Amino acid sequence: MKKLFVLFIGIVMFLSSNAQKQAEGISPEMLGKIKQSYKNTTQDRALRNAISANPIDKLVQNLDNANKYDTYFSNRVKTRGISDQRQSGRCWMFTGFNVMRSEMIAKYDLGEFNFSHNYLFFYDQLEKANLFLQLVINHKSEPLDSKSNEWLMKNVIGDGGQFTGISDLVMKYGLVPSSVQPETYNSENTNKISNLITLKLKEYALEIREGQQNKQKQEWFDNKKVEMLSTIYRMLVLAYGEPITEFNYTLRNAQGKAISSANYTPKSFYDNFIGKDLNKTYIMLMNDPSRPFYKLYEIEYDRHVIDGNNWRYINLPIEDIKKIAISSIKDSTMMYFSCDVGKFYNRDKGLLDVNNFDYGSLLGTTFSMDKKQRIITGASGSSHAMTLCGVDLDSENNAKKWLVENSWGASAGYQGNLIITDEWFNEYMFRLVVNKKYVPESILKILDEKPTLLPPWDPMFAFDVD
Repeated sequence: MKKLFVLFIGIVMFLSSNAQKQAEGISPEMLGKIKQSYKNTTQDRALRNAISANPIDKLVQNLDNANKYDTYFSNRVKTRGISDQRQSGRCWMFTGFNVMRSEMIAKYDLGEFNFSHNYLFFYDQLEKANLFLQLVINHKSEPLDSKSNEWLMKNVIGDGGQFTGISDLVMKYGLVPSSVQPETYNSENTNKISNLITLKLKEYALEIREGQQNKQKQEWFDNKKVEMLSTIYRMLVLAYGEPITEFNYTLRNAQGKAISSANYTPKSFYDNFIGKDLNKTYIMLMNDPSRPFYKLYEIEYDRHVIDGNNWRYINLPIEDIKKIAISSIKDSTMMYFSCDVGKFYNRDKGLLDVNNFDYGSLLGTTFSMDKKQRIITGASGSSHAMTLCGVDLDSENNAKKWLVENSWGASAGYQGNLIITDEWFNEYMFRLVVNKKYVPESILKILDEKPTLLPPWDPMFAFDVD
């Protein structure tokens, strides 16, 4: 009798579940109601013909807005030359270098000058490999499908990054001029070698976990990591060349006159011509309306170097960030800037403006999420880093538009730069790295607080490729 009752209950639950699924699915009756919303009018047919045969941005471009295009800026930091990251995700490195090279160009009256991205990128990849392997070792006793291990396997290594990568790598390895260690094909086209290194590191992760199952001692893991990194080092040398350790170099000004000529190491070159402690000089600011402002935050594991710094920032209202940025530009100092560059971008003009395209009118709907809602749903986040170098101010010192130096080559955008309207800045700007001397003391004091630790899989940072 009891077995029959259990069977009866099981059948009832099955039928109930099946009925629930049918109720939740698109039934013929529901489909009929949905289809009634499309009237197939003459206007609908014309729109369907236009949309199916053309890029949507071409149909919704606001031509009147494009005609208002203005390239004047009341305040602009001087620099020379536009860099090009080619087919790589190294915008974070190009942006950091642009900040430092603009200071060096101004200090020594240089012509076009740049640091070697290839040199530092080699160490970025080696350090990221070590970071991954060490974190795998640290989490080896957890299930492979734990949140930490799941995140690790999805974020093994890549060419993206952020400013702590610049500060930690430069302070550890120094810099060299671009002519001393030029780019290679693979440093400008990073996808293939990055995928191969990723594949190898995932293989190593399973080997580490097998060592854990076999109850290997810590010494085994330490030795195994060195062995694994030796293979990664060889792969990097074959793709990018071995990093230079010593070189002779003559620095010349814009007129060709020699300023200095000596033998350098990468560290001594940096110390001689830049010399500042990047970790102590700069502060990262964020505009994230999904979290309380005037608070300090830190992202776990979000660093390039295992013995370096996690990404730490102060979350501020957008108006506070603007005031700090204006102070820096007025003092001829560029800043590391990151944003959601793909939104409302007019490539022909190099213009970022929320009024560039009217998608709603074409499609007969609205797109009404605000910045906070876009963040928490993953609809928007920082996707690209550039160098903030100009602002156009009105008579009351308020920003009308902004200028960023990009790293997509001189022919992209407006003479290699992008113009950003202030309204777009409000909606899609996320991070700014600025010299502490431009930040009010009341804000700097927030650095003394204990930061709120956020996981690396937080929606605000899952978007990151800059």
